[in-house]
Order: sequence, then structure tokens, then C-alpha cells
Amino acid sequence: MIRLENENDYLSVEEMVRNSFWNIYRPGAFEHYIVHNLRNDKSFIRELAYVIECDGEIIGHINYSWGLIDYDDEKVDAAILGPISIHENYQNQGLGSKLIDYTLDLAKKEDIPFVFVVGDENYYQRFGFESASNYNIFLEGTDTTDECPFFMIKMLNETKPESRMGIFHNPDVFDVNQSDVDEFDKRFEYREKLVLDTQLKEL
Repeated sequence: MIRLENENDYLSVEEMVRNSFWNIYRPGAFEHYIVHNLRNDKSFIRELAYVIECDGEIIGHINYSWGLIDYDDEKVDAAILGPISIHENYQNQGLGSKLIDYTLDLAKKEDIPFVFVVGDENYYQRFGFESASNYNIFLEGTDTTDECPFFMIKMLNETKPESRMGIFHNPDVFDVNQSDVDEFDKRFEYREKLVLDTQLKEL
């Protein structure tokens, strides 16, 4: 069952998000901390915070929030998808795709003109996402003279971004301090942080 997240889900969602990201991209995880803080942040799009429930257990979760496009003389709000996670035991069953398709349809009905995402281009292309550089929009901190394939946009209606170059900024709540994450992690069962060859490398 796909339904709106409610307050009773919060702890289960955070635990599921933590476990699904643990040691995947870095030792430990911080996505669950972002999810926790996002709910009380002005950028949070509450009406697009959905979960998948199976037999009373939360097995999937998705968030959207408002970042902004900086055009130097003008700043424009723009929605970004994520974090999204699926329970460790239910991955690779198409549940993430169902959650994304369902909420993108809702975003379109909410008259959100386009949505950004940072992620695997080979995965998100199936939902109609394309490189945001096609619209002259670049993720903060990336090279504006080259395509950034993992920063993507999906158009939901005919309203397109301005043609001049813009820099997209994630919500401030996405910037986390590791010591704050470590303190927050004390609420959960201990899990060992591992350094793996498959994790993202620091530039």
C-alpha cells in the first residue's frame, strides 16, 4: 500500500532509511538524519512524503523538497526528489519505481513544473529524467562547462526553466555535520561503519 507518511511512521522510516543506505555510499549513512530534519524544515514538501507499507511494516519511503535555482539576479524555487529508499529485504522488486511514478504523478497534479534529482542516470532515465545541463542548469559545485550526468531534471508540464544559465542549490538541510549524525545515531541499534571499495571516493 502506498500512502502518505504520518507522524507514527517517523521512527520506522528513519530506521529503514538508515539500514538501506548503511555503508553503501560511505562508511555509515546520513540520509536518515536528513529525513529526520527535513520534516521540520521550510523546504519540505509534506504532501509528497509517501511510504510503502506491507503487512504493517514500512518498506519504502520518498521525500521531495524545495531547492532553488540561482540566476544571479533572481532565485527560483525548484523541487528535488530524495532521499528515496527501499527496505533491504525488498530491493530489486520494482517498488522504488512504483513509488517514484506515483509521486511524480502527484507532483504534476500539484502543478510542479519540473523536478530535479541527483542519482544514477541509468536508473532515472526510465522515468523521463534527462541531464539538467540540457536546460543550462548545473548543480552547485560542479563544472558548468561540462555535462553533469548524475544531476537530472524531469519536465512535468510545458513550463520550462529559463534558457540562461542557473545554478541549483539543494536545501540547506542537506548539508550535515558528521558529529551531529554520530550523535543522532545513538538513537538506533549499533551498526559497524565499514570502508568499502564500492563506496564513493572523495574528490
